[in-house]
Amino acid sequence: METKFLITIPVLPSADIERDVKWYREKMGMEVFKQDSMYAVLYRRNLVLHLQWHANTEDDPLLGGSVTRILVSNIHPLFDEFVGRGLVRPEKFRTNTAWGTDEFGFYDLNSNAIFIVEDHD
Repeated sequence: METKFLITIPVLPSADIERDVKWYREKMGMEVFKQDSMYAVLYRRNLVLHLQWHANTEDDPLLGGSVTRILVSNIHPLFDEFVGRGLVRPEKFRTNTAWGTDEFGFYDLNSNAIFIVEDHD
């Protein structure tokens, strides 16, 4: 069976998670699914946005690029394909993460992080 692509979730940079969550709730009517000082997951119906702390410093987790999360079902065929293409190494597959996913990620030529994610829910 092939991997099924479900949705793409942009991960937007934020200099202040608390401030920005408040803005998205007030201005766009979004709800908070999860939030801490470094990351937030917001939704409104089928719209999902993630916010990640970004300060353009050496300890910045975005490393100068952006982040996209691609939600799929049946992640293993795509992972095997990308290992075969030399895009990712086999040890990069993460299972049963703290947030309930299996996933792997890589950077494109412009330092944009792309994560392929399968949710356990």
